[in-house]
Amino acid sequence: MKTKIAVFVSGGGTNLQALIDAQGTVLVSGEIVLVVSNNADAYALERAKKAGIPTEVVLKKVCGSQAAFEEKLKQILCAHGIEVIILAGFMTILTESFTACYPRRILNVHPSLIPSFCGAGFYGLRVHQAALEYGVKVTGATVHFVNEIPDGGEIIAQKAVYIEPGDTPEILQRRVMEQAEWILLPQAAETVCASMKEETK
Repeated sequence: MKTKIAVFVSGGGTNLQALIDAQGTVLVSGEIVLVVSNNADAYALERAKKAGIPTEVVLKKVCGSQAAFEEKLKQILCAHGIEVIILAGFMTILTESFTACYPRRILNVHPSLIPSFCGAGFYGLRVHQAALEYGVKVTGATVHFVNEIPDGGEIIAQKAVYIEPGDTPEILQRRVMEQAEWILLPQAAETVCASMKEETK
């Protein structure tokens, strides 16, 4: 039996696509059985549908509060028997009341080498802008477990990417995705899913 994975998304879903494409090759111990979005217009939902993966949309403004939003997420995850959650461009901070229910079961990919350029306010192009402004020569991506501290959970894997002359935040973002995020995230997902299978033997 494969570990059941839910992927949480908010936008275009390039990291989701990398996970979908890795199924059966890199990602063999787990299977994406659900994609959840907090944005009804996220293109990631189309990617999921094309791959035949069930989707759910949960909107905080409809739920009325963060607590109700997280409770709805838990209900959906339970209904689908989800064992591992992957945050792939999910633009909502989850509180401890949610993360504590899934210790070492929630993964996130962050577009820097943590502890650099991470934490509250560091997301998307802001991360790459900060790296370029600081003048670092190497950046990259980190996959880590999620806890109640933004980007504060245990690191699972990291991959470095060199900054090149003429880089803009947009160019750097693309290269970090291609050279690090899309490679690292499926590998880390496999590591966690495989370890779960060992635990249940």
